[in-house]
Amino acid sequence: MKNILFVLTSNDEMGNTGKKTGFWVEEFAAPYYILTDAGYNVTLASPKGGQPPIDPNSDTEDAATEATKRFDNDKKTQEVLANTKKLEDVDQKDFDAVFYPGGHGLLWDLVDSKTSKKLIESFVANDKPVSFVCHAPAILKNIQDTEGNALVKGKKVTGFTNGEEEAVQLTDVVPFLIEDMMKEKGADYSKIGDWEPYAIEDGLLITGQNPASSSKVAKLLMNRLK
Repeated sequence: MKNILFVLTSNDEMGNTGKKTGFWVEEFAAPYYILTDAGYNVTLASPKGGQPPIDPNSDTEDAATEATKRFDNDKKTQEVLANTKKLEDVDQKDFDAVFYPGGHGLLWDLVDSKTSKKLIESFVANDKPVSFVCHAPAILKNIQDTEGNALVKGKKVTGFTNGEEEAVQLTDVVPFLIEDMMKEKGADYSKIGDWEPYAIEDGLLITGQNPASSSKVAKLLMNRLK
């Protein structure tokens, strides 16, 4: 039985705006159900442990999907989510892969987390897949490969686009734009239309563009682990 670690943000503040953020429900729920329904063991962790904050914008009728509706009625999974492990207490040796759901929250905690950086680099060094969707590819900003180069350099990747950030009117709030950062790091960044499902795999690295891409990321990860 394969074991997959999900890492979620603990941050609920949208920079200095006074607005709330967190993780995007669809990006957690869709991959969680795809993987657990297929028999994979999923463990949840976050920097502070306990209940990670749900982005209120992802918990609306407009943002609802089959997976989020299932989660809303799933007391067992809600309980699992309320009791995430502390990130510092998890070890890549116990897992076959790691997945980071997105949402804006992680831009202010996981991007600069030394614990998260060490964890991801440990997965890569041990030839285990690392996967990210929507805003989570931002975390790759500080990640290096075993030779000390940017992990994304020369790699095919995607992530939340400049157009999508503009559409949600947060271009001037986020610390950096994922699309720009990827290009600066020498990644082979690609995208399709805003809000369309798109995911890409390159070696151990799997990335998805936006919330709608989370199922595709989970399926790529599942195929990689077969």
